[in-house]
Amino acid sequence: MTDTVSTTAPVYTVPQERRIVTAVPGPRSQELHQRRQAVVPVGVSSALPVYIARANGAILVDVDGNQFVDFGAGIGVTTIGHTESTVVAAAADQLQDVIHTLFTITPYEEYVRVAELLAEHTPGDHAKKTVLVNSGAEAVENGVKIARKHTGRRAVAVLDHAYHGRTNLTMAMNYKAMPYASGFGPLAGDVYHAPGSYPYRDGLSGEEAAARTIGYLEKVVGASDLACLVVEPIQGEGGFMVPADGFLPALQEWCTANGVVFIADEIQSGMARTGRFYASEHFGLVPDLVLSAKGIAGGLPLAAVTGRAEIMDSAQPGGLGGTFGGNPVAAAAAIAVFEQLEKNDLVAEGARIERALKPALLELQKKYDVIGDVRGIGAMIAIELVQPGTGETTKVPNPEAVAAIIAHAAQNGVLLLNAGTWGNVLRFLPSLAVSDELIADAVSVIDDALASL
Repeated sequence: MTDTVSTTAPVYTVPQERRIVTAVPGPRSQELHQRRQAVVPVGVSSALPVYIARANGAILVDVDGNQFVDFGAGIGVTTIGHTESTVVAAAADQLQDVIHTLFTITPYEEYVRVAELLAEHTPGDHAKKTVLVNSGAEAVENGVKIARKHTGRRAVAVLDHAYHGRTNLTMAMNYKAMPYASGFGPLAGDVYHAPGSYPYRDGLSGEEAAARTIGYLEKVVGASDLACLVVEPIQGEGGFMVPADGFLPALQEWCTANGVVFIADEIQSGMARTGRFYASEHFGLVPDLVLSAKGIAGGLPLAAVTGRAEIMDSAQPGGLGGTFGGNPVAAAAAIAVFEQLEKNDLVAEGARIERALKPALLELQKKYDVIGDVRGIGAMIAIELVQPGTGETTKVPNPEAVAAIIAHAAQNGVLLLNAGTWGNVLRFLPSLAVSDELIADAVSVIDDALASL
């Protein structure tokens, strides 16, 4: 029986099971892929070229009728499940009333309500204000812009292995150039990359890692020139690194003491992904600004910068906004997401998923020395793969094993994603709708893949 704490049993329109009925990709997907290659640039690549016709709960159904257990959730977007019924209904109702006016011309209640909900659920009980935008990268850009305006300073600091987006500024903020920035320069200036905390590889305590980071910020950047430090409490694309205990609080304390705006990029880790509304809560953080996106609107494009009122009010009238930012339909969907998280205690589902998934992966680690590390919190778990025999010594990355496991899983109805600076991390980012049975089934597929390496 599924270990769940939800108070209302969901009703699914697609059976929650994997089912492969054709080759992967199947004939219709292959046909669509041929059409795609003629009109879509190669820079827009896909992890798995199967074309999706339906999605519900934790299952994707392709145009050939194959059903995949989705451990990617659109990279953390469909957090409460694909086509969740109340989100669909809220968006449909809003479509009948107002689709667009532009909030900065004629406002509407849905935008205000989302801002109220974010003020309530982001860490801290101080006065907060929110600007709504369209995407995670846009939230990052606006967060930096607001921090610069508030402090009158120019420099931006990020941590090694970070990922923040694909716009000009966020490309400069990413740790990994390929494929996100290679050939797209010149990039934005005044961005500094400080060492972070990577316990599996650096072996440092939180205190030691923080001292290293702060030393870099003081010596290379200079606190008096630093507008903000942007951190992912749990790094996403970098490989789901959970920092050592005490690392993040020490950075926040230093930022506060030096007038630096501490920005938590919770775009992937927020919205109940880790068993709390925001991952910052696991570390006792109360960021000055919190960036939300991905899971906030159930699949519709919406993002937010939420922060201390005095910081958010630094921008002059007209300095913030955008044509589609806080679109009424996306805002209505976000309100429904918050309501479902609260009504059905879905925040606790992240912890349930961790209880089901992490021990199973630790058992695989005992069987296969290619698994160097198992880490993560809630429904944000990863395994880092290394060359056999190197896990306790050099920890040589093994991206080939990750690619082989992902390919094997796809052929058997499980969608998995890679991550990590060296592409050697397998990340599990399911929706909160995934059952314990689906988790166990997917782990059995991964076990088979590991055995066949």
